[in-house]
Amino acid sequence: MSEKDLETRFQEAVEIASQMTQASLPQDVQLRLYAYYKQSTSGVITNNQPNNFDLRNAFKTNAWMQISHLSADEAKEMYIEIINSLVQK
Repeated sequence: MSEKDLETRFQEAVEIASQMTQASLPQDVQLRLYAYYKQSTSGVITNNQPNNFDLRNAFKTNAWMQISHLSADEAKEMYIEIINSLVQK
């Protein structure tokens, strides 16, 4: 039996993550998952941020910028790795 392709494993991880509550995850893990997801699905972040300052969005944007050097496939692998480690706990 062949290993599932990356996109299938990523979609399964996204489904698992969608069933988790925010309260069950530390904020740093939430930010990393957000950044990897955005890098995987939207690519490199652009500087088109809204003018109104929102601290929560600033943290999310910063997390995404920190991993902008990763390819979409690398970000998917990292996302899957985090979800798998959470499920195994």
